[in-house]
Order: sequence, then C-alpha cells, then structure tokens
Amino acid sequence: MIKDFEIWNGRKILINQKEVRVYFHEREVWWSALGVNVGFEQDGKGVEFHRPVLVFKKFNNEVFWGIPLSTRIKKSKFYSPIKLSDNVSRVGILSQLRLMDAKRLLDKIGVIDEVNHSDIQKAITNLVVYNRS
Repeated sequence: MIKDFEIWNGRKILINQKEVRVYFHEREVWWSALGVNVGFEQDGKGVEFHRPVLVFKKFNNEVFWGIPLSTRIKKSKFYSPIKLSDNVSRVGILSQLRLMDAKRLLDKIGVIDEVNHSDIQKAITNLVVYNRS
C-alpha cells in the first residue's frame, strides 16, 4: 500500500496552525486527524486521514494519551472492547497508545462508561507492567 505523505503533510500544517482547541475529557471518543504514519503505525482513513480515538488519559488542555479504535475485531492482549451507545463493535488498539495534541480532535462521537474505561486501564497496565516479552 502506497502512503501519500505529501497530502498529509499539507493537512498537518493546517492542523498545527489551528489556534482554538476543543474541550475534551477522559473516556470520550473523537474523530481525530491521525494522518499517515510510518510502517505499521495506525493511520487515519479517507481523504482527511481521520480515525476514532479514545481519550485515555488527559494531561492538560493541550495533550492526552489517545488509543486509536478499529471496527476490525481482534482478540488478544493488544486489543480491548470499546462500548458506545451506538452498538457498533469496536476495539481499542492498546499497542498504538500515543501522546496526541488536542488540535487533532475533530468531532466527539461519544463517551465510554467508567467500567469500560477501568477495564482498559487494567489491560494497559498488564501490557506495560507485567508483559516483559
């Protein structure tokens, strides 16, 4: 698959120039401008390079840890179910957890409940702390 870095770079420049950030909170799911990335890093899709992302951990009004989402359901320690009220099956791709700027956030999709968020926290902790291989 050929990746179009040049088109994304133009869009990324515009995203970086945004002066207004949206208000966001942990547990929210947003359409986000993930862009075109290197190798097997999760890319955005379509002409705008968007993908849903879970706001996993908010550090301040500018940055957060985001978990990209997928509707391709996989079962392993690297994926965790995401439950929104629209009943669409989704998973968070835990291995793709990354620091993101709020400038990338576009449209809020919904909010996961506290139990789902707690399950994801445990899965991330197990992945990072207990998995040495």
